[in-house]
Formats: sequence, C-alpha cells, structure tokens
Amino acid sequence: MAAESTQPEQQNTVLLTGRLTRDPELKYTANGTAMCRFSLAINRRYKDKTGEFKDDTTFVNCVIWREAGERVGKTVKKGAPVHVEGRLRSYDYQDKEGKKRSGIEVEARRVQILEKASAAGSTGAAEPETSSGAEIEEVPF
Repeated sequence: MAAESTQPEQQNTVLLTGRLTRDPELKYTANGTAMCRFSLAINRRYKDKTGEFKDDTTFVNCVIWREAGERVGKTVKKGAPVHVEGRLRSYDYQDKEGKKRSGIEVEARRVQILEKASAAGSTGAAEPETSSGAEIEEVPF
C-alpha cells in the first residue's frame, strides 16, 4: 500500500531580498483592483577562480495586487530594501514589432520593508495587510 503525500507535488515559492530600481507603478484595473508593479535589483558577491571578488546583479520584475499593492505603491520608493515572498508567473505578450514574446515575473503575496519607512523616503508607516492574502510590513530597527 502506497503512502499518500499531504504535500503538493510541485511548489512555486520565491523569496527575494533586494532594492527597488525605481518608484513602484500603481495602477487600477477596469473594476478598480489595485495593481502595483516594481523591479528589484538583487546583488550577489562571489570570488572568481583567481580569488577576486566579483559582483553580480539580477533584476526581477514583481507585481502585487489589491490593498497590499496600494500600500507598496504609496509607501515604498526607489532604493528601498525589501523582502518579497511570492510565486513565479509566466506571461505572453506582443512586442512593438508584433512578435510574440514571453516573460516571467514574481507575483508577490507579501512585501516586507527592511528599513523604517521614513528612511526609505516615504511619509507614512506601513501596516500589515491580511484581508487580501498579501501583506506589506515594516521591520522596526
């Protein structure tokens, strides 16, 4: 008799820590749902074969929805360090020349500010958001 697993066969969870490359773009869908897009720069430092330290930066596009998206759009600014929890999502689109393209982004469930809101250049403190299933939090230092 085979044992059944209570775990899903595949999980799609991403945890990223980086800095915003620009101010978030807050928009609303036709039915009034908030959608906030932002991009993270994630840095990695490593030693190469010669023993020299090298820096590698990866840029990742992110989106967060509903009330948490509004809070990110109104609270977080370019350069702010954040921790993002979410899932990878692929999408298709047409470029300016009409060619079919595809992309990948992180659909955030939670965004956590890693410094005080005033130090990140915003005017108000972020509050946890739980009703939409996504959160934005501030870590007090």
